Order: sequence, then C-alpha cells, then structure tokens
Amino acid sequence: MIIQVESDTTGNVEAARRDLEALASSWGHEVAEASAHTSGTAGATRNDDKVIDPVAVTALALSIPSAALAVLDLADRIQKRRRAKELIDYARRLAAQQVTVSLRSQSRPLELATLAPDQLIDLIADENSTS
Repeated sequence: MIIQVESDTTGNVEAARRDLEALASSWGHEVAEASAHTSGTAGATRNDDKVIDPVAVTALALSIPSAALAVLDLADRIQKRRRAKELIDYARRLAAQQVTVSLRSQSRPLELATLAPDQLIDLIADENSTS
C-alpha cells in the first residue's frame, strides 16, 4: 500500500510523516520512503519479510476445524478494521491542517479521509489479490 502525504507547508508534511511513522510502529510495521521514480502502478513490487512454510500451513489447515478458522478470520478483520479506522481518523485530522493524505491504488488515487474503514480494507484486499 502506498500512502502519499502532501501539503503546501513543509512543516505540516514532516509532522504528518512523524505521526504516521508512530502510528505504524504501534502496529508493529515500519514506514518506508518511496523513491521519486515510483510508478503509478502501486504494489508492482513487494518485499515481504515473512516466509511461510507450506508443509506447516498444510498441517495447520488440516488440524484446525473450519469454525476455528472462521473465528480467526473474524478476529483478523476486526483488527484490520480498527487499524483502518485509526488511519482514516488520522487523515481527517491532517485534512483540518491543510494536509492531504491519499492512497495510490492500481485503479486511481483516493483521498484517505473520504473512505470508510471497510472500504479501505476491501481496496487493499482487491489490490493484494490482483498483484
């Protein structure tokens, strides 16, 4: 996911970037700077640090009943929704300070403050499934 922060005032952008980094670190993630030559197709390259062992995943899938998987999916969705709401609320606070936070998706750029949490989650899921 690429989040772009823009403002006419450099101080507002730097403060917004620091706040965004603090929010992401509270989730256990890091914010990486995009290069100036980032193309319009977001998600073309990904660098995932996590590696999944297919044998372990198969054993796990066969040992857990489907009801437990449904509970795990629901818990994951709740956590993602909470994070999405925090991010959108953050974008709305920045909008009051004349800072625009937009999401660069494969289809088109979207202003983050105008999205609902479920819309943001669905957009990310759609991008992950097409890349």
